[in-house]
Amino acid sequence: MTEVVGEPEKRVRPAVQVIAAVAVFLVVIGALWAQRVFFPQQQTGSVPASCSKSADRLPARYVSGARLCEALNRPDLPALLGTPREQAETASGNGDWITMAGGTKIASPDATVTLKTYSVKLSASYDRLSVADVEGLMDGARRTTVLGHPAVLYSSPTVSIGFSLGGGKASTGPGGTARCLLVSRHPKDDGQGTFEVALWRQDDVLPDDAALARVADQVLRTVPGWDGR
Repeated sequence: MTEVVGEPEKRVRPAVQVIAAVAVFLVVIGALWAQRVFFPQQQTGSVPASCSKSADRLPARYVSGARLCEALNRPDLPALLGTPREQAETASGNGDWITMAGGTKIASPDATVTLKTYSVKLSASYDRLSVADVEGLMDGARRTTVLGHPAVLYSSPTVSIGFSLGGGKASTGPGGTARCLLVSRHPKDDGQGTFEVALWRQDDVLPDDAALARVADQVLRTVPGWDGR
């Protein structure tokens, strides 16, 4: 039996991608795998998954992974995704630093909620890249707005990780495609922080952009640090 979990790759920041894959990604995936193996009732019971406890190492001026998880793991998330009969199976948040090649540390909190059909990731960025900067780096990116804030919609490949429950081995390979919506924290695209909502399917089918827009519209307005002016 093999358990396969996907995560979108970070194409915008290559150094961040490598560090996240080593320092954060495996920790999160390992926790999700253990949760599925040892606590399967959370997937099939009548009570949706609650946010698992995480070690938030960020100062209070940054939004924590736990708060992002609370904002994302909302009761109506399945309905927003267009799968109202499903429920959250796993939910986790992470608040930690990533270290760039020059030694600069950047706060990188995120949260992920998985359902039978979809996985959704909410993250905050403090790297001072504006939405326009990201648009210039991404092929096929499209400018849009979310709640009146500048945003960019783009695609990102995912990485598939398989766990052999019998042999304890893991394997990686290309997954499906995630659709990502990067939104400026403020009504002006001032490079003072962004939030990103990423959506991908467990069956590797291209996600529904309308579902992504609904989630972003409802979730972002509840995230600490969102400028709703």
